[in-house]
Amino acid sequence: MSAPWSTWSQPTPGASEQTPPVWFRRAMSTLDLDAVALVEAQAYGYPWSRGNFLDSLASGHQAQVLHSPASGVVGYFVAMTGVDELHLLTLTVAPAWQGQGLGSQLLRVVCGLGLERGLSMLWLEVRSTNLRARALYRRNGFTEVGLRRGYYPAASGREDAIVMNRPLQGQAAPDTPPGACL
Repeated sequence: MSAPWSTWSQPTPGASEQTPPVWFRRAMSTLDLDAVALVEAQAYGYPWSRGNFLDSLASGHQAQVLHSPASGVVGYFVAMTGVDELHLLTLTVAPAWQGQGLGSQLLRVVCGLGLERGLSMLWLEVRSTNLRARALYRRNGFTEVGLRRGYYPAASGREDAIVMNRPLQGQAAPDTPPGACL
């Protein structure tokens, strides 16, 4: 059983303000894949398949889910460890729960995993049109460092990815807010 994640008091959508959710975070397992695939399909026009998540788990990638007894799985991430870096493959919060700080909290967990392993850099790709995610990453100390042309499938063929990174050790970027991704 995972310990409660008690860092916020946002109300459950549709619930009274006096009923904050209790969040739990734990390792993703194959038992979570149907719920994760459902959130993925709600969040993206071109979602990862259940098989993509299964392959990530089989490869030993770091994968965790954020859930509550009342709402089930509402967020997750998958990250791959490299020689001295961590690569965030996906980080998703269900659309109904976006804008409440859950993505930032999950991102802090990812950074913490990298720090625990003594890794120096966190990398990711994000759709060039995903302005909300790009803003989240910038708020957490990421810098746009490159472009992968035609990286993602899109309605018009392919879409570019913005490559972003941030150091995990040493000084944070000067404009990084206190406690962000540290």
